[in-house]
Amino acid sequence: MSVNELYTKYTRVWIPDPEEVWKAAEIIKDYKEGDPILHLKLEDESTIEYAINPKTNQLPFLRNPDILVGENDLTALSYLHEPAVLHNLKVRFLESNHIYTYCGIVLVAINPYEQMSIYGEDVIYAYSGQNMGDMDPHIFAVAEEAYKQMARDEKNQSIIVSGESGAGKTVSAKYAMRYFATVGGSASETNVEEKVLASSPIMEAIGNAKTTRNDNSSRFGKYIEIGFDRHFHIIGANMRTYLLEKSRVVFQAEEERNYHIFYQLCASAKLPEFKDLALNSAEDFFYTTQGGNIYIDGVDDAEDFEKTRHAFTLLGVKEAHQISIFKIIASILHLGNVEVRAERDGDSCSISKEDDHLNHFCELLGVEHDQMEHWLCHRKLVTTAETYVKTMSMQQAVNARNALAKHIYAQLFKWIVEHINKALHTTSKQHSFIGVLDIYGFETFEFNSFEQFCINYANEKLQQQFNSHVFKLEQEEYMKEQIPWTLIDFCDNQPCIDLIEAKLGVLDLLDEECKVPKGTDQNWAQKLYDRHSNSLHFQKPRMSNTSFIIIHFADKVEYQCDGFLEKNRDTVYEEHISILKASKFQLVADLFHDGKDPVPATSTTKTSKINVRSAKQIPKAPNKDHRKTVGHQFRNSLSLLMETLNATTPHYVRCIKPNDEKLSFSFDPSRAVQQLRACGVLETIRISAAGYPSRWTYPDFFNRYRVLMKKKEIVLSDKKLTCKNLLENLVKDPDKFQFGRTKIFFRAGQVAYLEKLRADKFRFACIMIQKSVRGWLQKVKYRKIKKAAMTMQRYGRGYLARRLADQLRKTRAAIVFQKQYRMLRVRRAYLKIRNATITIQAYARGMFVRQLYHEFLLHHKAMVIQKYARGWMERKKFKRARNAAVVIQCSYRRLQARRELKQRKIEARSAEHFKKLNVGMENKIVQLQRKVDEQSKEYKSLNEQLSVANTAYSVEVEKMRKELEQYRGKKGEGNQISSLQEEVQRLQTKLNKAQAEKKQLEDIYYTEKEDLLKRLADLEEENALLKHDKEEMNQRILSQSKDSEDQVTSKTLKESQQKAELDDERARYQNLLKEYSRLEQRYDNLQEETSLSRFHPGHRRNPSNQSSLGSDSNYPSITSEIGDTEDTLQQVEDMGMEKAAMDITVFLKLQKRVRDLEQERRRQQIDLEKMEELAKRKGNEDKNTADPDHDTDSAYNSLKRQELESENKKLKNDLNELRKAIVDRATQNNSSNELQDSYNVLLNQLKSANEELDVRKEEVLNLRTQIVSCSQQKEPITPIETKKMPDWSNSNKHMNRDDAIEAYQGICETNKLLEAQLQSQSRQYEDEMEALRTQIEVFRDEIERKQELLSQTLQLSPEAQVEYSVQQEITRLTNENLDLKEMVEKLQKNEKKLKRQLKIYMKKVHELEAAEPAVQPERRRHELTRQATVQRKEKDFEGMLEYYKEDENLLVKNLVTDMKPQVVSATVPCLPAYILFMCIRHADYMNDDQKVHSLLTSTINAIKKVLKKHNDDIEMTSFWLANTSRLLHCLKQYSGDEAFMTQNTAKQNEHCLKNFDLAEYRQVLSDLSIQIYQQLIKVAEGILQPMIVSAMLENESIPSLSGVKPMGYRKRSSSMVDGENSYSLEAVIRQLNAFHATMCDHGLDPEIIQQVFKQLFYMISAVTLNNLLLRKDVCSWSTGMQLRYNISQLEEWLRGKNLQQSGAVGTMEPLIQAAQLLQVKKKTTEDARAICSLCTSLSTQQIVKILNLYTPLNEFEERVTVSFIRNIQGQLQGRNDPQQLLLDFKHTFPVLFPYTPSALSLETLHIPASLNLDFLTRV
Repeated sequence: MSVNELYTKYTRVWIPDPEEVWKAAEIIKDYKEGDPILHLKLEDESTIEYAINPKTNQLPFLRNPDILVGENDLTALSYLHEPAVLHNLKVRFLESNHIYTYCGIVLVAINPYEQMSIYGEDVIYAYSGQNMGDMDPHIFAVAEEAYKQMARDEKNQSIIVSGESGAGKTVSAKYAMRYFATVGGSASETNVEEKVLASSPIMEAIGNAKTTRNDNSSRFGKYIEIGFDRHFHIIGANMRTYLLEKSRVVFQAEEERNYHIFYQLCASAKLPEFKDLALNSAEDFFYTTQGGNIYIDGVDDAEDFEKTRHAFTLLGVKEAHQISIFKIIASILHLGNVEVRAERDGDSCSISKEDDHLNHFCELLGVEHDQMEHWLCHRKLVTTAETYVKTMSMQQAVNARNALAKHIYAQLFKWIVEHINKALHTTSKQHSFIGVLDIYGFETFEFNSFEQFCINYANEKLQQQFNSHVFKLEQEEYMKEQIPWTLIDFCDNQPCIDLIEAKLGVLDLLDEECKVPKGTDQNWAQKLYDRHSNSLHFQKPRMSNTSFIIIHFADKVEYQCDGFLEKNRDTVYEEHISILKASKFQLVADLFHDGKDPVPATSTTKTSKINVRSAKQIPKAPNKDHRKTVGHQFRNSLSLLMETLNATTPHYVRCIKPNDEKLSFSFDPSRAVQQLRACGVLETIRISAAGYPSRWTYPDFFNRYRVLMKKKEIVLSDKKLTCKNLLENLVKDPDKFQFGRTKIFFRAGQVAYLEKLRADKFRFACIMIQKSVRGWLQKVKYRKIKKAAMTMQRYGRGYLARRLADQLRKTRAAIVFQKQYRMLRVRRAYLKIRNATITIQAYARGMFVRQLYHEFLLHHKAMVIQKYARGWMERKKFKRARNAAVVIQCSYRRLQARRELKQRKIEARSAEHFKKLNVGMENKIVQLQRKVDEQSKEYKSLNEQLSVANTAYSVEVEKMRKELEQYRGKKGEGNQISSLQEEVQRLQTKLNKAQAEKKQLEDIYYTEKEDLLKRLADLEEENALLKHDKEEMNQRILSQSKDSEDQVTSKTLKESQQKAELDDERARYQNLLKEYSRLEQRYDNLQEETSLSRFHPGHRRNPSNQSSLGSDSNYPSITSEIGDTEDTLQQVEDMGMEKAAMDITVFLKLQKRVRDLEQERRRQQIDLEKMEELAKRKGNEDKNTADPDHDTDSAYNSLKRQELESENKKLKNDLNELRKAIVDRATQNNSSNELQDSYNVLLNQLKSANEELDVRKEEVLNLRTQIVSCSQQKEPITPIETKKMPDWSNSNKHMNRDDAIEAYQGICETNKLLEAQLQSQSRQYEDEMEALRTQIEVFRDEIERKQELLSQTLQLSPEAQVEYSVQQEITRLTNENLDLKEMVEKLQKNEKKLKRQLKIYMKKVHELEAAEPAVQPERRRHELTRQATVQRKEKDFEGMLEYYKEDENLLVKNLVTDMKPQVVSATVPCLPAYILFMCIRHADYMNDDQKVHSLLTSTINAIKKVLKKHNDDIEMTSFWLANTSRLLHCLKQYSGDEAFMTQNTAKQNEHCLKNFDLAEYRQVLSDLSIQIYQQLIKVAEGILQPMIVSAMLENESIPSLSGVKPMGYRKRSSSMVDGENSYSLEAVIRQLNAFHATMCDHGLDPEIIQQVFKQLFYMISAVTLNNLLLRKDVCSWSTGMQLRYNISQLEEWLRGKNLQQSGAVGTMEPLIQAAQLLQVKKKTTEDARAICSLCTSLSTQQIVKILNLYTPLNEFEERVTVSFIRNIQGQLQGRNDPQQLLLDFKHTFPVLFPYTPSALSLETLHIPASLNLDFLTRV
């Protein structure tokens, strides 16, 4: 593009400024080529005219677009020049507080002079494994790049850290080493990484000091090689040091200090172990007070000294050596205080013999006091002929003293470095290393001496290597992309290096001058002038003859020659060295031995093999025999360093010091530019700008600039061709860009031009949109105005029309009013006349009617009187007749009722009830009734005859009476009166008796009434009391409710605190468990390595019978449980346990059977006693009542008790006989097979005998019960037949009165018997009713529980209701299926039983037919030697599985080791756990302690081995987590503990363990479950973690939402892999679905599944948020939108899987708020308050970090201002947030395994044949 196109109006440029270096301006008038002036406007709105030099025609630098400002990589800038670099660094440092920025391959680090929380382990892990261009710039990113290239390319790496003093070199190097120590920690327990880090405080103490520019300035250079093995773990390290500033020991400038160790030692001088050092405060020593200030703000020297001592200890330096080191350091301080006094002649000096400091110096170093005193003031001169001792002047003595102090310190420094290297040395073979070079940067001061010369010489060498490396990388990039390569002219500083190190160079001439006996600095300077005056890089100052100027790559530096020769010689008198060699302390003597090599040690193993030659041949020293000078030593060590760096892949860190005042986040542009020029950053920019600095991949370029294309020009199938066509149309100059293989290369400024075109296109589009919108708005406004006008017209016309209508309406209304008024007036007159007429008529007619009414009223009254009189008469007559009829009816009905009552009593006394109870009695009663009927008939006939006779007799008597009356009448009437009086008295007596009875009844009535009234009053009083109590109780309940509410709140607080403490404790315990598993894994690995290293051919046997878990059972041993007889025990002891072990199972079974029978006997005895007491109680109540049922039960119980006692005795005898037989057989000398066969025979016989015994016992009991019941039924009938009715059988005889009475009494007895039976039946009925009520209550509870479940179900969401109903249906179908399976198994058992019986019967038939004696059947394993001939009763399964001890390994192998989850996928979930528990149950049932512990131990060890083998298999881990937790639940559910039995069925309670308490194994299984859970989380996180960042942040879930910004050099980092897989959110959800399906299929508890996904979602949130906080490119509005969408998808997935209650959504709350923060407005104070209230889960540091990182993707978005961020910080000051920036994505929530009992019945479990468990027997 031409100048006229670039420098147009509104273009922004940079112009030079003396204060700010560069100042921003804007062109206000188009520039035309050749114009002498450029019209500009500054940022303060002032205008200037910028003059353009007509010779150079140098225009101002153009500014980059705002969208490119603040980029992570300076090479991403379109315009690459000094002002652009400076401005970008300033914006990042001041506005965003970013101290790191990439500049191509260089990391620019600006010292913030403030502690920043970006170096924690969480940040290290965040950068670990990441590509260098994916994350924000950081020292950890450079370290990760070096570590990754070392691992991938297997090539050694170097990190070169350089910069001025105070720029932060040491800190950067320290953090790089910390990164390697954390990421590449040693695999062994040697803790090499800790030792590497421990070397830092030691080297800082002895090599760092306070300067005017830095409080902790390194006064030496060091190169640390960190060695790695083939697995890239740290195995050792080696350190090289360069050019220690020894002069600081004896001299410090103002406001500077000596080395830290001196002040640390003085600060700790009061410690008891340092009393011998005779130290005081640092203010008392000359060597520590020359700077004036001995303190550093914020530094505690005593505390730092403790860290130094700890570091010495960690590196293996013994306490004695440490004390020796501190003595040497203290001696240096005392040496500095030795007072040298001048003599009068001035040529000699002396030291007082009483000088305490000299005494302390000699005592601390163990040297002779007199010798040291003498030779400090004298020197020895040796010639060829003789030796002279010459005195020294005071100044010469002081110089000698200072030289000695420097030499002692330098030797001590060297010794400490060597011992650090020994501590870090390893005997293992080093595979590769990473070197960290912490070396001084380019220095220039007002006074520059020998040290600055060496430092700048080293920087010249490093700059040359840096330039060549950058040039090489550029060349490789162009060749890789197949770009035509053109040479780039860059500054080569080889001439300057030759000036210094070539033959007769500066160093060579310096060494030659040092050889001259009387050489001086002035002579050496003159030689330099003579030799190098014509050199381009050498100049002589105008005003000085003792200094020279060298033009370095960074700047001109003037060096003063004074002291060069002395510092180069580094002269120390031999007399002093000899005295020190003779020290009585070995350490002091070792420091000054001649055999030591002055050159620092080289690196180990790998570095010794380097065979790389430097580009320039190093000149050799002219005299090999002469002692090497400091310059020569430095040149050799520097050459070796360059060889090492050239043999490695370098990585560069340039540290920048932003200001000289050490102010936090203060930027001085002039100082920064000076350092940028000195460190080579601008040279890198210049090299990049000379070629094609801007690089775009074809997809990124297409996505960014597709807006510049027309639709017809876009070819989606070939984006490369589309990009070519676009560029050829937009950029006419083909030299401005090049098309590479995968990228497009642009010259400097072309990307800015494309951005300008893109912005113009967007601006034009915006204008078009604005035009259309504004036109649309005007049209809408016009339509609104038109509509309003029409509305107003409509309303106006309507108003006029309504007004006219109102006028017409009012006129019509007036006419109507007039008409109505006239009509009303005429009508009123008419109505008045009419009313008067009607009134007259009414009064006249009323008079006539009233007269007629009075007449009718009189007639009516007469009729009413007649009616009532006639009615009274008729009613009186009717009542008389009715009373007579009622009396007659009552008499008749009473007669009939009495007859019916008598008849019913007779019927009630009939034998109907007795007939039901006793069928035999019914016939008897029927016969008796028939006899009674016959006798009644006979009685009636006799009565009739008697009545006839009586009538005849009465007639005769009547006749005789008449005669007698006549006779008596005649005789007198006196007797008749007396008879009448007697009759009256008799009636009077009856009347009195009736009155007395009436009175008695009335008294009873009144008393009862009084009692009832009194009782009613009591009840009312009691009711009142109850009401009062009720009110009091209500008040008390209210008060208690209030108190309980307070208590509940306090309890909830306490519970929450206890829960938090429990969670913490659980987390600590699980972390310890995790650490234990890790250590166990490490131990296993070490064992494997040891076994491999010590492997010898041949067979070795592992101790497989050892168990990692011991038994702590409290049950008695086998020998204490075996026998009951003394003879058997004695025989067992005689034969030994080895032979008697085979019958343990038989003994245990028999003994268990005996114990069961004893318990049954005791229970029956108790029942019998209870029944007897009940019978006695009933007998006392009714002695005459017979109770056949009770007698039957008591008889049955007694029989059963006798039967059990006899069976018990019989079984005891059989047990003793079997023991004796087994002992006898065991004592015989039979083979093992015979013993086993005999054991099986006895066992099978015992089983058959037990089954036969059960069958026979039940048959006998049933028969005896029937016999007793029959006898009891006959007993009540016999007395009635024999005693009560003896004569009823003779029905033909006539029944007299006595017989009738006797029959009547018999019927009464029968009625009593029937009543007793009726009472017993009523009691039975009541018992049945009580049982039914209990059953109803149970049903009612069940209904209530189901109603509660129904209400809970109705409260759920429809989806949850459906899922719950499906689960209930599945449960029901499962139960039905299990019932059907149980039915099938029973049928199969019946079939087997019938077949077995058929075989038995067939065998019996054959035996009878053969009529031969029984032949012994052949012995077979697991078969009976003889078959029982008794019909056996089939027994139900008890939910146990029997196996033999020798099959245990096969059981564990099939169920654990070789188990595949697919094999049992179609069966009951957790089937292996159920099978193992059923085997444990059988071992517990058999009371086999060894078997239980062996099986559990083998199972646990096998599970651990399987998980170790499949440590990355999610399916296997989930499968065994489900089975282990289920086995743990089974051990709890069937443990017998009431706390775990609340939900068991009665059958499940019967299956509880009987003999052993397995609580210890429950704890072991719980720990194992936690370990498996942690492994499951680890595997799942390992699968998910590579997908998270790509799916959540990078993948476009919403297409075309995000844009692409220009990227710099780091997007082509060598650590990136082409074709790297990217993941979408759908892939993450598919993986989560796979996890969920796997865990559900394996039957894992829902609570554990919820905890798993809570942990996984926390990891997703933490990793995403951490990357968001460390990546500037994703902190944008569009990323926030993408993130919100992705989070909503994950929440929808949780709802779909019914996991919303797991707490997973809560773990994503920080990420949700971060996404919202990216989208909200960020301008005003209200926005700041909204952000503070919104982001409650984010810390202040995280909020500020996101706001600083927020980057607009387009020019139309606005950046977050610094003032807004400060406002946010001010409002969030009150928060107590953690200082950690990143979330700990490795944090693990404590897992809780809730107890979930199983509803499955063990006896119904089906074992598929595919498991190959045929050796298991169901019991």
